[in-house]
Amino acid sequence: MSRFRIIAVLPLLALLGGCNFVVLAPAGDVAAQQRDLVVISTILMLLIIIPVMALTVFFAWRYRHSNKEARYEPDWDHSTGLELVIWSAPLLIIICLGALTWMGTHLLDPYRQLGRIAAGRPVPQAAKPLEVNVVALDWKWLFIYPEYGVATVNELAAPVDRPISFRITSSSVMNSFYVPALAGQIYAMAGMQTRLHGVINRPGRYQGFSANYSGAGFSGMRFAFHGLTDADFDGWIAQAKAAGATLDRASYLQLERPSENDPVRRYTNVDPKLFNAILNMCVEPGKMCMNEMAAVDAKGGLGLAGIANTLPLSYDKYARRGAVFGADPSYVLSVCTTEEAAAMQARAPAPMTPVPPKASAIRGAGLPLPNLSLRRLDSLLLSGPGRPSNS
Repeated sequence: MSRFRIIAVLPLLALLGGCNFVVLAPAGDVAAQQRDLVVISTILMLLIIIPVMALTVFFAWRYRHSNKEARYEPDWDHSTGLELVIWSAPLLIIICLGALTWMGTHLLDPYRQLGRIAAGRPVPQAAKPLEVNVVALDWKWLFIYPEYGVATVNELAAPVDRPISFRITSSSVMNSFYVPALAGQIYAMAGMQTRLHGVINRPGRYQGFSANYSGAGFSGMRFAFHGLTDADFDGWIAQAKAAGATLDRASYLQLERPSENDPVRRYTNVDPKLFNAILNMCVEPGKMCMNEMAAVDAKGGLGLAGIANTLPLSYDKYARRGAVFGADPSYVLSVCTTEEAAAMQARAPAPMTPVPPKASAIRGAGLPLPNLSLRRLDSLLLSGPGRPSNS
């Protein structure tokens, strides 16, 4: 029977042989620091767990019913020394865990720029981080390299020992960007930008995926992350530039459509404003960008209470502070894109001939006469203070 037991264990050993302990053996400094944090925290907790488990077995054996030599003290209820050990040891461990967590939370903040590329190796002063814009699509990953003007689908690469700065967003539902060998996971959300900083220290091919369920094609939402030498990375960029495909707004709208198990694709020419349009959810022509909507809301919105404050979204330095005749009140009659506004302005009729005002209408010490058009004069006569007009 013992032989059969050994044979029954063999399939379990085979399954364990396929495990990948990349979290405990990462290739990036940030992931290595996170690994150390997990290991140290586990050891600190085991300092309490192991003695408690051992003492549980010891007490059960020592004070079993058949052991007549064990001391029987039914009236015992307090021991100062035992209470001191029971409470002081966990308290010290909690203090150590709290200090470790506080330091790790700040040092490993994904928004914090790297201070080193490896243990004992600070980031060189001349080192420029590699900027990568990440977009979680349904169900694939889009990586844009603004410095090189290229983009890839389901393939990511970075030079060894060069800091990487990720800007991460999503086209629709929430996903989670995770390369275990590089750094911890961070969420990708539509209309929001998250940041992640990392570095890869060893060349190799590593796996990246989404750690947050996002629908039917979630299982195929995986990509390869290549840690390359500087020469190999230059060659990889050259291959991307030789692809010849263009990623503009129209092609992105086609790429954004849900698809499963997509192959690797590369794009040579990338619209430099595409990522900001994705982030502000205004890739489709005619849509107002989210940051423009936020600016409108900050000015009072499109309701009646704030209708006169929505159009002048200019900096304060352009305002004529204290001027008697400042900028005209402006009103939003419709929301349109810059191209549509330029086209409507080109089709607008010529302004009406100015009407010379009467000198008696102005009272003051040497103030110049305003140049009032018929349209503005009518609006001043017909509109009271605070009432919108057609000007």
